[in-house]
Parts: sequence; C-alpha cells; structure tokens
Amino acid sequence: MLAVAVLAAGKGTRMKSALPKVLQPLAGATLVERVLASCEILAPQRRLLILGHQAERVQATLEHLPGLEWVLQQPQNGTGHAVQQLLAPLAGFDGDLLVLNGDVPLLRPDTLAVLLARHQASGAAVTLLTARLADPSGYGRVIADPDGAVHAIVEHRDCNDEQRRINLINAGIYCFNWEKLAAVLPELSADNDQGELYLTDTVAMLSPAMHVEVADAAEISGINDRLQLAQGEAVLQQRLRDHWMREGVSFVDPGSCTLSEGTRFGRDVMVEPQCHFRGTNTIGEGCRIGPGCLVEDTTLEAGVEVLHSVLRGAVVGARCSVGPFAQLRPGAVLAEGCRIGNFVEVKASTLAAGVKVNHLSYIGDADLGADVNVGAGTITANYDGVRKHRTVIGAGSKTGANSVLVAPITLGVGVTVGAGSTLTRDVPSGSLALGRAPQRIKDNWPGPQP
Repeated sequence: MLAVAVLAAGKGTRMKSALPKVLQPLAGATLVERVLASCEILAPQRRLLILGHQAERVQATLEHLPGLEWVLQQPQNGTGHAVQQLLAPLAGFDGDLLVLNGDVPLLRPDTLAVLLARHQASGAAVTLLTARLADPSGYGRVIADPDGAVHAIVEHRDCNDEQRRINLINAGIYCFNWEKLAAVLPELSADNDQGELYLTDTVAMLSPAMHVEVADAAEISGINDRLQLAQGEAVLQQRLRDHWMREGVSFVDPGSCTLSEGTRFGRDVMVEPQCHFRGTNTIGEGCRIGPGCLVEDTTLEAGVEVLHSVLRGAVVGARCSVGPFAQLRPGAVLAEGCRIGNFVEVKASTLAAGVKVNHLSYIGDADLGADVNVGAGTITANYDGVRKHRTVIGAGSKTGANSVLVAPITLGVGVTVGAGSTLTRDVPSGSLALGRAPQRIKDNWPGPQP
C-alpha cells in the first residue's frame, strides 16, 4: 500500500502575498494541485495534506479534489514536526509513505514512479530523491556511497567546509517504510541552528537508506518567491511547447506563446507569435492561430483561421475565419464557413453555415440562419434594461449598414433591411424593411445662433 503526504503548512513570506504559497498559480493550476497531480500515476491508497498557514483557505480551495485527508500542523516547527502529525491518522497503516513538498511542482510523474519502484525493489527503509547542482548553496548535502547507500543528510546551514563542497543535494522528496519511520519520528531533536525538527534527520536513524538521482535538476526546483514562480512557469511552458511540436504543431516564435495543459492540438496547426491558450481548448487540424490571439475554453474545428482576436467559451466550425480584432464570447457557436471580421463581437448566439458579419457589429443573444449577411455597424439590441431578449434572422437575409434590431424580434427568410433602420417589429419573409426617420433639409442654414 502507498500513502502520499504533501507538506503544505508554510506561510511563504518571500512570496510577499496574501495568498498562501501553495495556492500560488502556475500554468493554470496552484502549486499544490500540481504536486498532487504528479503522484496520480502511483494510485496511492491515501493522500494526506498537512496544513498550517491559512489552513481553512487551502482546504476550501482543494475541496473539489476527492479523497484528500486534512492534517493540521499547529504550530509549524519544521518538516519532521509536520510528519509527526501523521502518527495518529496513519496508525496501523502497513505500507510506504511518499513525502512531497507543496512548493515543488515540477516533478514529472515518471520520476516519482522510478523513486517508488527502486525503493520497493531495494527493501530500503528510506529512499530519497537527489540531484547534482553546479551551485548547491542552500540545499542539504547528501553523504552517500557510490552504490547509492546514504549515510546522512546535512542541512546547508549545519555543513562544515568540506561538506559544503559536495554537490549532491537532497531534493526533499522521500519514500519511507512507514512502520520504520513511525518508530523513529518521536526521537527527533531540535538541537540545530534553527531549533526545528528536521525530517532529514530520520535518514541517519533508518537503515538501509538509499537515494535516486534525478536526471533533470529542474524537476526538484522549489518555488519560494516571484522570481522562482516565473522560472517554474518557463519550465512548464517549454515542456508543453516541446510536446506539441513533436506532435506536429508549428510555432513561429515558440517563446512568445503560452499554453495550458488542457489544450489539445491537431496536426499541421500553425501558431503565430504572441498567442496564448487558457483553460480547455480543442484546436482542429490545419488551423492557423494568430498572431496576437487569446483562446480560452474554446473549440476550433479543422481549418479555422483566427487573427488578432479573443475567443472565450466559443465553438467555431470548420473553415471559419475570425478577426482581426474580433471577440467571441461564451455561447458563440459558429457553423462551417462563417466569417467574423473587424471589430465584431458575438455573444450567446448561433450562426448557421456561411454567415458573414464583417465589420463593426454586435451580435448578442441571436440566431442567424444560413448565409445571412450582416452589414457594417449592425446591432442586435438584446437588453431592455431588465431582461435579455433574442433576435432571430432567417436564412439568406441581409442587413444594411448601421441597422439596429431591437429584440425580441424575428426576421423571416430572405429579408432585406435598409441601411440606417431601427426595427422593433417582426418582418415577414421576402420583405424589405425600412425604419428610418424622415430626412429633413433646411435651406440656407445660418448655423447655430448665440
């Protein structure tokens, strides 16, 4: 059996934030959510979160995750003290305990799988994850034999000069035989520079102790301040871009684009510079995105082109064209071959195949039939100050420039709306609708008088 404990009690003062450190966002998820996700591949029987600073806020944020157990560490007196809080909830547990840090979010699931497999194969009482750093300052040094047997871990502040020259560092990730760890946890001492109980001290109490060296030291990077948060974001973004380029997606300027883990691309997609993907997106084969686009929680079918536009919560059919400078808001659904042009906003509307809204228009709470042509400056006036109302425009209808359709209103099939019209009543199919005020001309106008 396997239990996973995540240390998430710290305040994170260097982050200089009202938000607890483990709730800081990184590539669309909190730090602690990323840590929890990294161990899903191991299918642990129990997952325990050790909380302290703003415990209620952390718990409320993670309430949507099933099967979490909450353990309170109060006060916070070091990592050893944190794990001591597990003695009661894990009483009688027979298995291994994987200890992770809530501020180390870049671990790959495969790395943890290797750590657990080697721990179980070796029969070690404890196996820790290690890395070699060119500059190990600030990290605990691992005193180990070439065969992987570990004798001790010495915190940086407690190292002598010789030990500080060692570049094998402790990543703070441990796999313990729980029964053996539980036996030595009460023996931890705070006789050190910080006066805290170190979990690292248990390594010297347990035998055999082994280590697994991670190949990519970036995986064990902790996030303690805004600079490290930005560095972590860069690592995750590069992983995502590398993955999708290997899957057949082209990025003209990869470093200028950011992705979400919930975005899926088809083959032969072209992503131009300065494009950003948030939330859950599906981008069909052969789409061309950008430059300068934001796409969030949106589906694009094959062959869509989007330029300098914002799409949120939209569904765009095959071979549609969007932009430049258009906005598709939640509930915008475009069928095949639609054209949404300059400075057009579409919200909570369904556009059938071949609809064209080319210039300076607002289409909100509307249903447009096939091949409707919306003239420049057309507005569906959907809000009466209290309620939203729908506009329905039949197939093949055309609106002239600067038309206002005051909802609720229905235009039949093949209707033509004269330019500058404001319509407030339904229009039957095949009609010409005009709603202009009479034009008045005053000859010899002297201009405004004082």
